[in-house]
Amino acid sequence: MTRTTAQAEHDLVQALAVQVRDDGARIGLPYIAVSADIGDPEPMRDAEGRPFAETLFNWLDPDLHYWKDRSFALRSPFVFGARYTAEPFYFVEGRFGTWRPAPRLERIDVVQAPERVAVGTAIVAPAHLPGGVIGAVVWASQEVFDIRPVFEREAASLHALALKMLATYNDLGVAAKSEEVRLTRREIQCLKWAADGKTDVDIGEIMKISTPTVRFHMRNAADKMGVGGRSQAVHHATTLGYIGERKSRTKV
Repeated sequence: MTRTTAQAEHDLVQALAVQVRDDGARIGLPYIAVSADIGDPEPMRDAEGRPFAETLFNWLDPDLHYWKDRSFALRSPFVFGARYTAEPFYFVEGRFGTWRPAPRLERIDVVQAPERVAVGTAIVAPAHLPGGVIGAVVWASQEVFDIRPVFEREAASLHALALKMLATYNDLGVAAKSEEVRLTRREIQCLKWAADGKTDVDIGEIMKISTPTVRFHMRNAADKMGVGGRSQAVHHATTLGYIGERKSRTKV
């Protein structure tokens, strides 16, 4: 990647981050927290390596340097909520909600960590990205007000903006041409049943193929993904989107 290309990518991330900030101010949620990958404590940084949380985004408590606290993401209910939905959601009056009934969100007991300034109202935009990466943008206010009309009007555009910014940031430096992994239908079927805890013998009986054939498909899938072993193949296929969450499947 040339310096010109790298700078252009950083400039695009910067422009999107400025839009995130400005949109927050416009809708009455001026305090911003971002994470490009909630599983990685490393903060989002600008082209000079400075955290956006120090240069562009402000949080409710200016002395709370959440991006320096490696356990913050584990304590934050907003990050926890982003793990369980790919759609934008809001926070008000101590509860999460979204545009439809969402039992997973509604069951979360929102207990904010004992920081000096608690979030009163917020909109959260998760970004579920390739490779199993989950990012998130939180627009917040310490004031409590009815966020639902704002959410109905703005959530879709905020979500699209968050996806654009976090996807662009996570793609910084990625080679233009990357190796593609294409699995066959049989390979995917075997991996899905393996993810359900089925043995090779079980899978053979379910799919009406021999056990050696099951192992052949599993080995081929692992080789294509560049991993070794059954568990790694299942995990990697999941991050690539070949295997979704499984719920009492009786057929594939």
